[in-house]
Amino acid sequence: MVNESKKEFNLNMHMARLLFDEPFFAGLSRRINKIATTAIPTAGVRVNPDTAQFEMVYNPEFFARLEDKHRIGVLKHEFYHLVFEHVTSRKPEGVDHLTWNYATDLAINSHIAGELPETALIPGVGNFEDYPVGLSAEAYLKKLQEDEQFQQKKDDKGNSDGTGGENTESSGGNDGANSEQFDSHEGWGETDSTTSEIAKERLKDYIKKAAEEAQQGSGWGSVPAQCRRDIIARLATFVDWRSVLRYFVKTSQRAAKRSTVRKINRRFPYLHPGKKVTRQARVAISIDQSGSVSDGMLEAFFSELSKLAKHATFTVVPFDTQVDEALVYDWKKGENHKTERVMCGGTCFNAPTEYVNSNGFDGHIVLTDMMAPKPKASKCQRMWMTTKACAAHPYFTTRERVIAIDIKE
Repeated sequence: MVNESKKEFNLNMHMARLLFDEPFFAGLSRRINKIATTAIPTAGVRVNPDTAQFEMVYNPEFFARLEDKHRIGVLKHEFYHLVFEHVTSRKPEGVDHLTWNYATDLAINSHIAGELPETALIPGVGNFEDYPVGLSAEAYLKKLQEDEQFQQKKDDKGNSDGTGGENTESSGGNDGANSEQFDSHEGWGETDSTTSEIAKERLKDYIKKAAEEAQQGSGWGSVPAQCRRDIIARLATFVDWRSVLRYFVKTSQRAAKRSTVRKINRRFPYLHPGKKVTRQARVAISIDQSGSVSDGMLEAFFSELSKLAKHATFTVVPFDTQVDEALVYDWKKGENHKTERVMCGGTCFNAPTEYVNSNGFDGHIVLTDMMAPKPKASKCQRMWMTTKACAAHPYFTTRERVIAIDIKE
């Protein structure tokens, strides 16, 4: 493996074999794009600012030099950055980039110390020999901030302002701020708020699915028990239907991009024009008008829609066994609409699905008690919202997302 041609090394071809005994990481890996590049010396994970997709970028020459054990260790290290939300949301304000990078690496490497290249930062080794194993990134950050030797070395290298510190070079070894990081943290925190929110919800979904596959399949592999408990605890936050609803709306947005010299290009400032992005979403909200859909359910949903109007144009589609187009209306920014019933009857999900399919919507949300046969396929992404009781006993099963709304009866 070590003698493998550097130029020919393709991580995607090796991924299944490398993670054969790691079901959780394999499940997460399948959902992360892999990009070979010589623009970085090692490897790293990031959020693509244009697509809000997670990417693992890697230098094929770096991976070609590694033994299989170290390749697996590096992969697990990068995926742990995602699991612990280091890429998206956990960086404390007012902390320089380099110190936070080291803190996150020390937290992760506590779990995989024997699987990493010798340049990795390991608690209990080298200048970190007084650092206990198994702390959180925040705890290691506090110790680094109090470590005068580390701070002096960092200041000597000109990184105190947080402008440097990516893959810092040295003569080798685990010696504090002169040590080489074997992974890149480039691109962390560089996305706008909308992209960041989409990425966060997308990552939660990836981790949830990977955890479910691990629990239902052949196990978690080498993921420590404490990490498993942390991951499972994080899954409890996925039932926040308001957050999911916002995520759905924003991922239904279509983006129109055009080049403009008036906007600075982040990656190539003053060399290439920047991009101006105009986002819009046409989302249909189909409201089940049957009597079994409670007033509390309707009130909760309409209350949240009033907050979402700033992100999209909603088309409210009342339905029972049919859609009366005379009752369909657009909910635009700044408007207020009261909760009301305008139809009465049974339920047929084909009626709103056909209306949405024929009118070019970007997303479709159905508020219902789920008490009708499964409808035909939707041409756009579709999500179902119902009560916890109805979600637990639906009339039909679906692979589409079903969200339970917390309501006050």
